[in-house]
Amino acid sequence: DFAAGSGLVAIAAMKAGAKQVIAADIDPFCETAIALNLEANGVEALFLGTDCVGSDDGWDVVLAGDVFYDKAFADRLLPWFASLKARGAEILVGDPGRAYLPKTGLQSLAAYQVPVTRVLEDAEVKRTTVWRVA
Repeated sequence: DFAAGSGLVAIAAMKAGAKQVIAADIDPFCETAIALNLEANGVEALFLGTDCVGSDDGWDVVLAGDVFYDKAFADRLLPWFASLKARGAEILVGDPGRAYLPKTGLQSLAAYQVPVTRVLEDAEVKRTTVWRVA
């Protein structure tokens, strides 16, 4: 679970049957939030608090949620995702229509209407798509 935040995707992966999950986020507050959420959901995952962009620890699957909100960050992610994909990793990205989502190289797998709060977003519902890096 790359850019794990609260660990929601890590929890979902464990509940879906993953053998091992790493929740990675550079925000130090995320480690505590993830630990609390893992415990509340009765699952375990490892926490990685370093910037793993550009590294490759042999992950089979990389799940990235809402990571294309910033151009500089998107520019770092794209070559990393491409290199992981080239060696056989599955890269899945959840995106609510952020400006820097690539226009090519992605395959749409599913789309959802996700209720959000207008305090944080510009709408009450965001169409969120799950993409596979092709």
